[in-house]
Amino acid sequence: MVELIVVIVILGILSAVALPKFTNMQGDARAAKLNAARGAAAAAMAMVHGSAMARQGVVPGVCLATGSTPTTISATTGNGSLCTEEPVLINVTRLYPAANANGIIAASGIVPTEGYTIVNGNPITVRVTGATAPATCQFTYTAPTALGVAPVLSTPIVTGC
Repeated sequence: MVELIVVIVILGILSAVALPKFTNMQGDARAAKLNAARGAAAAAMAMVHGSAMARQGVVPGVCLATGSTPTTISATTGNGSLCTEEPVLINVTRLYPAANANGIIAASGIVPTEGYTIVNGNPITVRVTGATAPATCQFTYTAPTALGVAPVLSTPIVTGC
């Protein structure tokens, strides 16, 4: 009987110590998801910038994936659009993805129906759906203000995930 009581006490102590760690796993998963989306945005930002610089002033052909024609990226403003292999045209502002759904969101492959909430504007805000405090589980992307100025991709805030 004493052994049974000791086992029950030990199990109670273990559950009191281990249970809070397991309950925080959802927050850790949301923070990881946010960091992954930010990494995708950073990679897309760099790829679109390189592609836009290479295609600046070049009259584009028809996109094979969409059948549509992107606009020429202006040599003076850096604005226009690019084709991707996905059936998407990426809006470009000053040689970087625009701060909208057809810009950085489409270029990075962030899909709102897959657990993200997008708050439109400049900056555009990406939040993880289901966060305990959505305003503190996000990152932002601000389009560049001039040619030669890089866009701003904020450090992710994960305190409310």
